[in-house]
Amino acid sequence: MDVSNAKRLQVVLAEAGVASRRKAEELITSGKIRVNGEVVSELGTKVDPLKDIIEYQGRVLEKETRRIFLFHKPAGVVTTMSDPQGRPCVGDYISRFSFRLFPVGRLDIDVVGLLVLTNDGKFAEELLHPRYNVPRNYLAVVEGDLSRAKLNSLRSGIILEDGVGVFETATI
Repeated sequence: MDVSNAKRLQVVLAEAGVASRRKAEELITSGKIRVNGEVVSELGTKVDPLKDIIEYQGRVLEKETRRIFLFHKPAGVVTTMSDPQGRPCVGDYISRFSFRLFPVGRLDIDVVGLLVLTNDGKFAEELLHPRYNVPRNYLAVVEGDLSRAKLNSLRSGIILEDGVGVFETATI
């Protein structure tokens, strides 16, 4: 098995939309999942979703095509798949697709910007996790004038939870 594609069986089942991870664990421990023709009942079993044949209820799981989309998020849209408050959300825009996608990261409700959507958890982690040092650039338009002291403070950087945010300023 190619170790780079190896995933826990319950993760693969969840990603394929069979069940949540917890429910997938129940399906595995109750012997309802077959991998390459053999019943698997041990949690943590690693599979290669690109090579192994995984069956549930006599159906072979389809191998998921890796998808990456760019979405221009408008203001007033929540970066989530569903919103209990009923606000418009990213999920409303992508629910028409027959395949699974999820947003990578978040943009505040009032922010307009480019958002990455994917079905690839490893890719999403590589974009988001600080250890990968992927730079992020944001453009903020501020109404009114900022004092020289405020501008200098922004240029020297602001401490964020994943490091120092350095700001460049320009007058429009």
